[in-house]
Amino acid sequence: MRRVLDAIYTTSGWLAAFFIFAIAAIVLLQVAANLIDAIAAAATGEALGLVIPSYADFAGFFLAASSFLALAYTLRSGGHIRVNLFIRTLNETHRQWVELWCAAVGAGVSGYFTWFAFGLMLESIEFGDLSPGMVPVPLWIPQSAVTLGLSVLTIAFVDELLTILNGRRPSYRDGAAGGGKDR
Repeated sequence: MRRVLDAIYTTSGWLAAFFIFAIAAIVLLQVAANLIDAIAAAATGEALGLVIPSYADFAGFFLAASSFLALAYTLRSGGHIRVNLFIRTLNETHRQWVELWCAAVGAGVSGYFTWFAFGLMLESIEFGDLSPGMVPVPLWIPQSAVTLGLSVLTIAFVDELLTILNGRRPSYRDGAAGGGKDR
């Protein structure tokens, strides 16, 4: 089970990285189109009118996807900002109780948002909602990436909660981003 969960978190992280790359690619293509237009206008007196339709909309959709898909991976690797001025002063027993409470609240809040993001996605499918840009995109498509990211985050919080309940250290304390040390 551990391997499956870690594979889900890693895959989610890789998908987030893919969407960051997609943002860079689409913006770079639009910049290249603008440059070609400027050169054409300087050489011939008339721009070609090159444009990537709805590139800003797609970049926004990709940003939402990358942000939400990265959440669980970042949690597990210890990359989220945590304030440890208080928690590091506690003994291990009290610290475990505080981390248990935090994981439970995190699971509850992310589960709540997952539930409503899923409902919003279903409403978008039901009503056929489309983005208002030049290229009408069914809104359930970018919403599905957000819902998936929130779902994986909820699973990660429950995973951490169960880890703490079993008396083990949560993964974020030993995460690569923290170098194995608390911040």
